[in-house]
Amino acid sequence: MEKATLHELRLASRMSRLGTETAFEVLNRARALERKGKQIVHLEIGEPDFDTPSNIIEAAVDALHKGWTHYGPSAGLPELRQTIADYVSQTRHVPVSSDQVVVVPGGKPIIFFTILAVMDPGDEVIYPNPGFPIYESMIEYMGGKAVPIQLHEDRDFTLDVKELAALINDKTKLIILNSPQNPTGGVLDKKDILSIADAIGDRNILILSDEIYSRLIFEGEHFSIMSVPGFKERTILLDGFSKTYAMTGWRMGYGVMRPDLATAITRLMTNSNSCTASFTQMAGIEAIRGDQSSVEHMRQEFQSRRDIFVAGLNKIKGFSCRLPKGAFYVFPNTSKTGWASKKLADALLEEAGVACLSGTAFGAFGEGYLRFSVANSEENLRKALAQIEAWVGKNL
Repeated sequence: MEKATLHELRLASRMSRLGTETAFEVLNRARALERKGKQIVHLEIGEPDFDTPSNIIEAAVDALHKGWTHYGPSAGLPELRQTIADYVSQTRHVPVSSDQVVVVPGGKPIIFFTILAVMDPGDEVIYPNPGFPIYESMIEYMGGKAVPIQLHEDRDFTLDVKELAALINDKTKLIILNSPQNPTGGVLDKKDILSIADAIGDRNILILSDEIYSRLIFEGEHFSIMSVPGFKERTILLDGFSKTYAMTGWRMGYGVMRPDLATAITRLMTNSNSCTASFTQMAGIEAIRGDQSSVEHMRQEFQSRRDIFVAGLNKIKGFSCRLPKGAFYVFPNTSKTGWASKKLADALLEEAGVACLSGTAFGAFGEGYLRFSVANSEENLRKALAQIEAWVGKNL
């Protein structure tokens, strides 16, 4: 029998620039500990703990029975694209047509495809830090220069517009905004957005506005830079179904953008995924058009849990936490513990049985912070607080 030859795997050099999403790595570590018998309170993953509403599930089942199991257009089913266009027109107060909508499997493809479509090697992209790690990962993977704009705790984790203005130059191709924000729960209000728009001015710079948590806001109202006069054609709106309707496993998001860019993004969809699953898109129509009471129920629950968890954290030695205005995360300052963020997160997982994320999983400016997801029951949140406090009592 011929002996197999072992050949060295030669990956493309750009693979060394590809980052990851630490939440899934910590989830895997937590489950490994559970398999060994340790009980873990899961506050690491950014996923609603609610089931998808029954009307949406029923719409998907009905679609399956009616044969919505075949390929669809790469940009999405016309019926869903029009539904999204109507929804965005109503909520962002700008006219949107279906040819400006591209439906994709999850929100991340809009991040990836936008950077693929508009950024050349050497171009600069300004992104929030601490922020969703896939922004920086995709910029660097494609050979761009990732330029962080720091989110400041003393500004409720919003950016300083003067600092933003100083970062913009002739190489700036794209600016990424995220509100409500992951990981901090910070929210850019209308005044903030208008100030950012003034700083950008009439420059030919695109804005990727990640608004995936737009329906989970606790104070004030959501406002999009797409709504600012003169910015609609320069904005790529990212939104989706995962967070709003507890549909993370359904993998369905969308982008809204100028038609010529939508054509380019659709071509990337054709070359990568062909299309988003047809039956899930039919369920998406029901999600947007159907009963919205589940959305408000989740929002109220997350707000109540936020209040409980923030109040509890602020009683623990070395922890201080602002009240986030949106999403379902809290981002306490832990610098007074004297522990580096990664070391502290690891200890809480392995010794206290609480899974959370180091602030550095979201960029260099996340040092001194932890991220906890409050997408868990009140009982488990109180349990986590007790276990953290007990660990702190022994170790600080």
